[in-house]
Amino acid sequence: MRRREFISLLGGATAWPIAARAQQPAMPVIGFLSPAAPDPNADYLHAFRGSLQESGYREGDTVAIEYRWAENRMDRLPALAADLVRRQVALIVAAAQPPTFAAQAATTTIPVVFILSDDPVRLGLVASLARPGGNLTGVNFLNVELTAKRLELLRDLVGGAVRIAVLINPANRNAESVAREADAAGRALGLQIQVHNAGTIGEIEATFAAFGRDRPDALFVGTDPFFHARRAQLAELAAQHRLPATYALRDYAQAGGLTSYGTSLNDAFRQVGDYCGRILKGARPVDLPVVQSSKFELVINLQSARKLGLVVAPSLLAVADEVIE
Repeated sequence: MRRREFISLLGGATAWPIAARAQQPAMPVIGFLSPAAPDPNADYLHAFRGSLQESGYREGDTVAIEYRWAENRMDRLPALAADLVRRQVALIVAAAQPPTFAAQAATTTIPVVFILSDDPVRLGLVASLARPGGNLTGVNFLNVELTAKRLELLRDLVGGAVRIAVLINPANRNAESVAREADAAGRALGLQIQVHNAGTIGEIEATFAAFGRDRPDALFVGTDPFFHARRAQLAELAAQHRLPATYALRDYAQAGGLTSYGTSLNDAFRQVGDYCGRILKGARPVDLPVVQSSKFELVINLQSARKLGLVVAPSLLAVADEVIE
């Protein structure tokens, strides 16, 4: 073989892998839109990434994730959603109600996988649970529907409780639903429901100051991203006012709240990760029914109960999924 031919052949052999690599598809990118601040201890993120990995998508290896955190400033969400659309992500995870509406307004083509604590049909996000009908699908918490059960557990936990304060954020679109459910459930359980609104840190403080004067028997805190971000403050204020309180997510009990009952956030985010994996493999949101969370958990913080002078019945401790000593 002539030297020139050998060099040409060698050059072609070395150039082929480079050309092949250039033709390989780019790593897919998931946009993760959250109303909160980054939390290094957020177990739900580990659950989400773990579910993605089970679908064959390891972060940093076979999939990239672009995180956008609103830092509890909901007015930032539209710009953050628009930024993900400009980034041309493969899909958007909307972690709560405000990010879902921001993502819906930003795109009608990029798939959006939401996680909500209210009925997405009632909110106008999907046509039906079985056939979402657009570019949105995801997981529904069912926490509004659990209002009656949470009130019943609170009544059983705090013997003699009759006057129950219900704290809601009026900026949340499920606020009226929570208030209605609480009022109806309260009447059925023989409880007097008093609804209080708070949408800022100052309003939370003012509401608890009012509790110091009005002295409700117990507190029911509605599901809301702002409240979740202020869970340590809420637990501390409840302790200061010696007010037994119930919350929707275990994070509140772990932050010092008395008790929580609601959907397992880790399980819900595992389901979100599964749907993201399916979409990355070609599934369409219109063909993926909205998942109704079916795993619920009761958490009781015995430390907080002792500080409040409460004796928790053994029957409640026996059915609790977690007891914080």
